[in-house]
Amino acid sequence: MDEHQLRQWTSWHRWVTLAMLAHAFLTVVRADEHARHPKPDGRIPLPRNEIQRLFIALVVRTVHGTAHRLDWSHWRRHHQAQSQASHYRRQATQT
Repeated sequence: MDEHQLRQWTSWHRWVTLAMLAHAFLTVVRADEHARHPKPDGRIPLPRNEIQRLFIALVVRTVHGTAHRLDWSHWRRHHQAQSQASHYRRQATQT
């Protein structure tokens, strides 16, 4: 998480809530998988990190194409540049 995203309580609260929901989702999926398949042959049980990778590869990445990802990257970098300029202007007025 970038330092510029933690300027107010609201942004921190949203980020922590989202992180907790993601962790809870992965924990529930992991517990369900371990209940169905207690000990896979020759493999370790699915850890949360692997479930996350599979979820992203199978569910998230199939929704958007390359053009969407490039547009999102452009928007994000533009927004970050605006935030950085605003941050530097604010620092300049305080000194």
